Amino acid sequence: MTELNNKVAIVTGGSRGIGAAISMELAKNGVKIVINYNSKKEVADKMVADIKEIGGEAYAVQADVSNSKDAENLVKEAVNQFGRVDILVNNAGITRDRTFKKLSEEDWRKVIDVNLNSVYNTTSVALPHLLESDAGRIINISSIIGQAGGFGQTNYAAAKAGLIGYTKSLALELAKSGVTVNAICPGFIGTEMVAAMPENVLEGIVSKVPQRRLGTPEEVASGVVFLCKDGAYITGQQLNINGGLYM
Repeated sequence: MTELNNKVAIVTGGSRGIGAAISMELAKNGVKIVINYNSKKEVADKMVADIKEIGGEAYAVQADVSNSKDAENLVKEAVNQFGRVDILVNNAGITRDRTFKKLSEEDWRKVIDVNLNSVYNTTSVALPHLLESDAGRIINISSIIGQAGGFGQTNYAAAKAGLIGYTKSLALELAKSGVTVNAICPGFIGTEMVAAMPENVLEGIVSKVPQRRLGTPEEVASGVVFLCKDGAYITGQQLNINGGLYM
């Protein structure tokens, strides 16, 4: 078991939804959190306040991680604030769902940039610091859609499937260094985005899940904590948190 107290984590998209749950669960385990957000500063500031309320340490940094300069600044800010980076959680993501016939080049490129290219941007600048850690962890939040596909989600599926291939390849390269690289593939999780679906659509999704319910952001966050704390001999893997929807 790895002691997480006083380790430092960057969580991209760390102020809302799954990212917020990850930030909070890591903080509960003594990790100092750098919360990345792109917009809605007030939400990020509230997340920092919530973590401080439980006795944790957190710092919010605005950055569009699909922009390499912003990603570089994010890592620099983390090091300036806390002196190190031990954990990188690549969670930032967006959807622009359209059937392929209606999918614009802009919608294709934006989803690939935010969901996949951002991971290169953050990892490339964070890696030297992760290599200095005695417990370097890279955790990429992929999706069941990257494994099984999704109607009207060619752009999102391509990005999330790309994350899985990226995870396996980088894990091979870094295995001897002790830095582990893993992907978490959530199924349908009860976030604001999912909750906003029409009721009949949501009921149809839940009916296909063997456990007959949505997952919670906290269940995904628990997977992140597990990989950080107990995952020293786990690398290049996909941790499926989906209620049995994809096996």
